Amino acid sequence: MVWRIFTLLLCQVLVGSLASFLAPAEQVWTQALAAALVGGYIWFLLDVLRGTRLLRWLRAGGADDIALGNGLWGEVYDRVRRTLRAKDRLADESNGRLSDFLAALQASPNGVVLLDADGRIEWFNETACVHFGFDAKRDMLQHFGNLVRDPSFAAYYNARNFYDDVTMPGRHSTMTKPVQLSVHIHPYGEGRSLLLSRDITAVEQAEAMRRDFVANVSHEIRTPLTVLAGFVETLQALPLNEQERHRYLGLMAQQASRMQTLVSDLLTLSRLEGSPLPSALDWVPVDALMEQCAQEAYELSSILNQQQHDLQFVGLPGVDIAGSSVELYSAISNLIGNAIRYTPAEKRIEIRWVLREDGAAVLSVKDHGQGIAPEHLPRLTERFYRVDRSRSRDTGGTGLGLAIVKHVAQRHGAELSIESVPGTGSTFSITFPASRVHHLPVAQAIAA
Repeated sequence: MVWRIFTLLLCQVLVGSLASFLAPAEQVWTQALAAALVGGYIWFLLDVLRGTRLLRWLRAGGADDIALGNGLWGEVYDRVRRTLRAKDRLADESNGRLSDFLAALQASPNGVVLLDADGRIEWFNETACVHFGFDAKRDMLQHFGNLVRDPSFAAYYNARNFYDDVTMPGRHSTMTKPVQLSVHIHPYGEGRSLLLSRDITAVEQAEAMRRDFVANVSHEIRTPLTVLAGFVETLQALPLNEQERHRYLGLMAQQASRMQTLVSDLLTLSRLEGSPLPSALDWVPVDALMEQCAQEAYELSSILNQQQHDLQFVGLPGVDIAGSSVELYSAISNLIGNAIRYTPAEKRIEIRWVLREDGAAVLSVKDHGQGIAPEHLPRLTERFYRVDRSRSRDTGGTGLGLAIVKHVAQRHGAELSIESVPGTGSTFSITFPASRVHHLPVAQAIAA
C-alpha cells in the first residue's frame, strides 16, 4: 500500500513539475494542480492496466509468467503464482501416486474391478479382462451384472452379503478345460465396491486330486485288509487241517505283501516329491543297473508264470548316467515289472539302451503283450490309473509304477514316451539328455 501511494504521488509530482515549468508564471499553480490531477489519472490507467493483465493471466490458468513489477499487483501475482505452483506440485504428486497405485493394481495377479454405487464398471485391470472377457473401450461404465450373467454371482450380488466369496466359472471355461474363479466384493466409499477375482482352478484341481488320492489309497488298502480279516476270522473260528491252514496263510501273506508293496510305492512317491533333485556329479554305470534289473526280472517272471518270458537285455558298455542309482533302478524295474505282468509267458520282452548321435541315451522296454488302446495313453502316468483294474490287481500292480517312472524321469531331466498298438505290444522309453550321459570310446569300453 505504501508503494502505491508513493508511485501515485511521484506521478503527480512529475507531471505537475513538468506543467509548471512549461506554463506562464501567473498560471503556475493552476497548471500544476491540473497536471497533478492528470498525473493521478495516468497512474490510475496504468494501475488498471496491470490489474487487467493479472486478471487475464488468472483466466488463462497461470501457465505463463508475466512481468508486473513491484507494488500491489506484483505482490498479488507473486503470491498467486506460488500458490498455483504449489497446487500443481501437489496435483502432480497425487497423479503420480494414483498412477503408481493403478500400476500396482494392473500388475496384480488377481482381477480388480471398481464399481460405482449402481454396480457400473469404473475401472478394471488386465487380469479382470482375462477372467471376465472385458473390453476396455466397450465395457467401461457398463453394469457388471449385465456382462457377467452367472446365476451364482447374481444371487451373491443381490443378497448384499459380502462376508464370503462366491465360486463361479470363468469366461473361457469349457468342459475339457474348466476355469474356476473366486469372486469377492468389498464395499468402500459412498456405495462403491471393489471386486476381486482369483483363478482357483489349480487349487480346485489339487483338492480334487487329494480327494481322489485319499479315496484310492483307502480303497486299495481296504480290500487286502478285508481279505486278511476274513482269513483271520476263519482261522480262529474253524478247525482246519494242515493243508487248509497252509493255503489260508499263503493267501494272507499274499495280501500282506500287496499292502507292503503299496506302502513302499507311496513312500517312494513321497520321497521323490519332497527330496532335492539328484546330483549331476554322481555317475551310475548302465551295465550295473541292467545286471541288477535282469536278476530281479528273471525272479519275477518265475514267480508269476510257470514258464519264463524271453527276456533280452542290451546294455551300453562304458556309459554312465548322472543321477541317483536308487531312483534310476526304481524307474527301470517298474517298467520291466509292468512288461512282465502284462505280457503272456514265453513272449519276448526287449530291454535295450541306445546311444543317439546327439549324445542322448535312450532306454526302451518293448513287450509283445496285448497293447493299450490310444484313449488310455495320456492317463497312464496318473496315480492309481489302470486300464484293466481286475487284471492289474491279479498281477500285483499298485497303479503307482508309471507315476514313479514319470517323477524319476522329470527329476533327471529326461522324457518318458509311450507307444502302443492294441494286439501287438507297447514300448516305454526314457530319453536322458546328453548333459547327463557320459561314455567312453568303444575300444576302451570293451577293454574295461
